[in-house]
Amino acid sequence: MLKKSGDTELAVTAGVRIVPLDRARTFITFLVVLYHGVINYTHFGIGGDRMRWLGFDLIALFNDSFFMACMFFISGLFVHDSLTRRGAANFLGSRAWRLGIPYLVSIFVLMPIAYYRYHVTELSFPQFYWHMVTVGPWSSGSAWFLWVLLALDAMAALLWAVAPRAIPALGRFADGFRQRPMAAFAAFLVFSIIIYLPLRLQFGDSAWLVPGHYPLPIQTSRILLYIGYFFTGVAVGAVNLRGGMLAEDGEVAKRWLLWLTCGFAFYGVILLLVYVHHSVLPDFRSPPLWWHTAYGLCFAMFNAAMTFAVPALFLHFARSRFRFLDAMRPSAYGIYLVHFVPLIWLQYLVYEPALPVFVKFAIVFLGTLFISWGATILLRKIPVVARMI
Repeated sequence: MLKKSGDTELAVTAGVRIVPLDRARTFITFLVVLYHGVINYTHFGIGGDRMRWLGFDLIALFNDSFFMACMFFISGLFVHDSLTRRGAANFLGSRAWRLGIPYLVSIFVLMPIAYYRYHVTELSFPQFYWHMVTVGPWSSGSAWFLWVLLALDAMAALLWAVAPRAIPALGRFADGFRQRPMAAFAAFLVFSIIIYLPLRLQFGDSAWLVPGHYPLPIQTSRILLYIGYFFTGVAVGAVNLRGGMLAEDGEVAKRWLLWLTCGFAFYGVILLLVYVHHSVLPDFRSPPLWWHTAYGLCFAMFNAAMTFAVPALFLHFARSRFRFLDAMRPSAYGIYLVHFVPLIWLQYLVYEPALPVFVKFAIVFLGTLFISWGATILLRKIPVVARMI
């Protein structure tokens, strides 16, 4: 995947895009599809298939413990420039077009098609659809990210409108850490703990806040985490991304291996705590406060380390070619939007056959990725859709 390239223009910029950060965002999208591909074959997750492998639990836990917070951070990086160019009202209209309409299409079209097979109901599709919208459950699937991101964009636009100096001030504060990467990392660790641990101790990590049966869910313990990471991204992006904290030759990018090592170390402690939970504690269903506190601390620090590591890695290797990610990048958003449909139907297709777990996973994961990719390519041939995804 990694190959040196003499094409500096490709490595550094494609038009006005910052390719390393685009690659980071595409990589997270790939992890989302991978996570949903393995989850049905886990022991301790929501695995529904009788064929399971413990290694898939490790993949699912790794991804779920950081990737969406990191995605909110990356999404926030581009807010300031967009607000500066467009103004608050135009920015919000643009985000409603790019996020709001795909969200509506997801909850009214894509997710009903996907979840009709998931629930294996005896109802006809029209009967299932009516029951879904009137009684529930009405699942948003992966589209929950869209409405949350749109709400955060609206908060940023409101802040820009009522206090136009606030975001630049946040940017100057964040830029003060440009030459002090270790101080920046330590501050981000503490910040992550503060915004995550209290809600984690109050609600646990499995509770979702859902208004009625409507498809507007968000994981309760992670509300402040997502808000905090998004606005941290907004602050970092308020200074020129090519020359600020996330400069390709900056101090944060140079230490990509350190951040990644810290991330794996925190993940190792998470695994140790999971082992203690399942094999040592006398009451599996009610672990003590010390365990919840230790897990919450490690979870928050793992998020912080990986949110440093992923952008830093791609920035450090900005002049290298990542053939797969570069090919996937134009279709990444579309893959994220549509992948639940082939995912769930392929899971159903291989549910009954007594195939080895790796065969089932390969069919589901690769089938989901490439069907979604192909569907996105076809959809992007429609001009109005291409402007949206």
